[in-house]
Amino acid sequence: MPLRERNVLLVAAGFAPALPQRTLDDPALASARQAIDVVLEAHEPHPALAVDRHWNLVSANSMVMPLLAGIPTELLAPPLNVLRLSFHPQGLAARTVNLGEWCAHLLERLHRQCVATADAKLVELYQELKSYPVPARAAPIAVDSVVVPFRMKLGDDVLSFMSTTMTFGTPLDITLAEIAIETFFPADAATTQKLRALAATQEPREPGLAGSA
Repeated sequence: MPLRERNVLLVAAGFAPALPQRTLDDPALASARQAIDVVLEAHEPHPALAVDRHWNLVSANSMVMPLLAGIPTELLAPPLNVLRLSFHPQGLAARTVNLGEWCAHLLERLHRQCVATADAKLVELYQELKSYPVPARAAPIAVDSVVVPFRMKLGDDVLSFMSTTMTFGTPLDITLAEIAIETFFPADAATTQKLRALAATQEPREPGLAGSA
């Protein structure tokens, strides 16, 4: 059971909450913040980002923002919601090649979170995302597929990624337990080459994390 829900049950039973919830700028989480920075930086020249429980961006490496070039600034203003950005017609939806397939995957993932947590903000986000004009999946995923890819246009190129999700294995703080690090790996040689060329033009990333509620 997620740590947040354990506290809810304890309070409902008349007990004090057993697990703390700190902000990410709390000194007690300094080593965790450093660990997140290490993972994000080490993943370059491939994009990686950290999100909170509501999919708001917490931090990202230097390869993320170049992929968002040209997106309206109001969609990138804090708090930047990664899922909203993915579905919005003026966001990544306009440049996602397999939009129906990718957004169906994201909706399924968010729906599982809603069922598991009954978080009102996640449910609200789920309903919002369902309202965006996203095409249906063109075809069922092939039986020999191993991942759902994320394929996006960048100028004249199409980049293809597979993603993984990392969480802290033994968290005792609610905020830390709800941080997810999303890492993207190139799914073909052309994407690998394009990312290496793009990385050569980037300034080093400034370390540090935004706060998370």
